[in-house]
Amino acid sequence: MTKILVIDDSPSEMAKFREMLGKNNLEIIEATNGEQGCQLAIEHQPDVILMDVVMPEMNGFQATRKITRDKQTAHIPVVIISTKNQETDRVWGKRQGAKDYLTKPVDEQELMQVIHSVME
Repeated sequence: MTKILVIDDSPSEMAKFREMLGKNNLEIIEATNGEQGCQLAIEHQPDVILMDVVMPEMNGFQATRKITRDKQTAHIPVVIISTKNQETDRVWGKRQGAKDYLTKPVDEQELMQVIHSVME
C-alpha cells in the first residue's frame, strides 16, 4: 500500500487529507510539525510527503530542505500544499527540493494526479 506522510498543524486540514487519501486507498502517516515530520520520514520511509508551509517551530520550507538533503530521505518526493500562493513561494518551495507545489484548498483529483506523477 502506498504510504503518504502528511505534515500539517491544522486539525481540519488533516481531517480533509485523511478523508481524501483514505478513500483512494492510501496509508496515511500524520505529523503536526516539521520536526516530527522529518523524524517520521526517516522512520517510515513514505512514498510521498505532503507538506504544509506555515507551522510552528520548523516551517515547511525548512522541513522540505532538511528532508530533501538528508541521505536517508532525499529519495522521497515532497509536495508542498499551502495557502501561500505567490509565485515567489512556489519558486522558493521548489528551490528547497519540493517536486510540486499546490495551494489550499486542494482539489482531490489534482492531488491524486500529483501524487502519482511524483512517484513515477
